[in-house]
Amino acid sequence: MRNVIITGGNSGLGFETAKKIAKNKDYRVILACRNPEKAAEAAAKIKEETGNENIVEMRLDTASLASVRAFAADYESRGFGKIYALLLNAGINGMHTGMTEDGIEIVFQTNHLGHFLLANLLLPDMEPNGKIFATSSDMHDSPMGKMVWEGTEALAHPSEEGKASRMRYSFSKLCNLYFVYELARRLEAEGSGIRVNAFNPGMMQTNFAPVDKARAAMLKVAMPKRCGDLEKSSDAYAELVTNDALAATSANYYDRSTTAIRSSDLSYNTENAKELWESSARLCGLN
Repeated sequence: MRNVIITGGNSGLGFETAKKIAKNKDYRVILACRNPEKAAEAAAKIKEETGNENIVEMRLDTASLASVRAFAADYESRGFGKIYALLLNAGINGMHTGMTEDGIEIVFQTNHLGHFLLANLLLPDMEPNGKIFATSSDMHDSPMGKMVWEGTEALAHPSEEGKASRMRYSFSKLCNLYFVYELARRLEAEGSGIRVNAFNPGMMQTNFAPVDKARAAMLKVAMPKRCGDLEKSSDAYAELVTNDALAATSANYYDRSTTAIRSSDLSYNTENAKELWESSARLCGLN
């Protein structure tokens, strides 16, 4: 049985993707979620709609490094075996403000740092030819102006002005790409067969960033190239996971489909990616 872990799998893109993967009963789908009650409800719905009883909910809050470590230990203790696919999907929008219990800016930690730690802790549990995906966004190339990388410290411990910046979400999504591209380089150097890629679902009408129908319609007119469709994006995400012929290589950026495109020029800066990796490892206490 193939194990698939999806963070933030209780709603939106994560839930729809989990449900579509679960239609194949050869997969055990693990919903790694912050809210145990919502995770249990989501698991029950997926079981009912797919007939797949191998749906497991586990607690994970990527805004807490302790929670990430507890999740990794819990996974190993359950004896599920190797992980075929790890979808780093949980996230929050840029309206959230504040610092986490770890003293780190909440959007940066939830969207990037918690997933960075999780992936590193679970790497030994991955199948030799497994797949890792990070849910990024075309907002990694912000429409609000040119993005300038000022280093990880400015994101993890921002100034008072930075704590309220509307660019925090865009930088967290850029971090997802830096992580994917740097991890892909490191695994390739080790001769690993694990594939690491990113997926952009597009801007959608979900509870991640809820908007009313009128505003959703306006956004589709104003920014048609940035909008996505939940049904189509989750179809593509599930297909990338379950189709062995897809996502056969690493460091790809899939755009609302099973087709890879080029991400922003800034996202390919290897020095920035290396600095983020090394700084993230220090923040997480990893060697």
